Amino acid sequence: MAKIIKPPSAKVKALSLHIGLNSVDPAHYGGWSGDLNACEFDANDMAAIAKSSGMKSTVLLTKDGTRKNMLDAIRAAAKQLKSGGLFFMTFSGHGGQIPDVTGEEDDKKDETWCLYDGQLIDDELYMELGRFARGVRILVFSDSCHSGTVTRAPMPVPGAAGPARRSKMMPLSVGMRTYSEHQAFYDKLQKDVARVAGKTKQVDPDSALAQLAVSPRLTAISKKLKPAVILISGCQDNQTSYDGDHNGAFTEQLLHVWNNGAFKGNYAKFHASIVARLPPEQTPNFFTLGPATKFITQQPFTV
Repeated sequence: MAKIIKPPSAKVKALSLHIGLNSVDPAHYGGWSGDLNACEFDANDMAAIAKSSGMKSTVLLTKDGTRKNMLDAIRAAAKQLKSGGLFFMTFSGHGGQIPDVTGEEDDKKDETWCLYDGQLIDDELYMELGRFARGVRILVFSDSCHSGTVTRAPMPVPGAAGPARRSKMMPLSVGMRTYSEHQAFYDKLQKDVARVAGKTKQVDPDSALAQLAVSPRLTAISKKLKPAVILISGCQDNQTSYDGDHNGAFTEQLLHVWNNGAFKGNYAKFHASIVARLPPEQTPNFFTLGPATKFITQQPFTV
């Protein structure tokens, strides 16, 4: 069952959700278990930050990191939080891809988070964020590979850096096999999201945020989002995120920068400080969506 960490105060103004998967169910992923080292550590360490900031946290580790458990937790938070509240969500695990069947992706791929019993499509995540009330702040950290163009980047040399440099990208062959075995399931998920959105040209958070300044269509979509969203992903869209011995590379440097709360500055400075500690081949990205101007200027994890 999911582990619930209660904050010091009984009055809850903020909720958090932390998912860490050191493996996935081979029964769904064509026999692939996707073993990783540090994702459960990542989830627990991020939950500790949430607890110290006064948040009520849900932690989903490996077998508990199912599609249902994650979606239930997000929807419960969306019902509880009001304007001024904070929802803090982290994911550490593999990222993958499935073929886009609704026509919104230029590269014909939808990006996913690899949950234990199935993938969560980027379209679904975007729709879930839209359930939150106006004025709610949403902070998302993704220590995974989940970008549509990551497959066009040079891959790490096998064995060059040992287990501490294990990529968090689901192998393309595994992704193709998984989709082939569950095509009806994933196609229906995409079509259901498109139907709820009222159009087939839906966008994923990364694409919307990255192109917001130049696309009138995406600008119009962002204006419809009521909460303020900050998304910091573990790498750029042409890179990969790496696992580690105790923490993922991104999460490890985030924890160093945070320094048990000694960090002083806003979210932009927080992101820049993390970037400075990582090698050029893994550069965390920073996106905002919705009315996030004031949110960016706050001290990280402020309830």
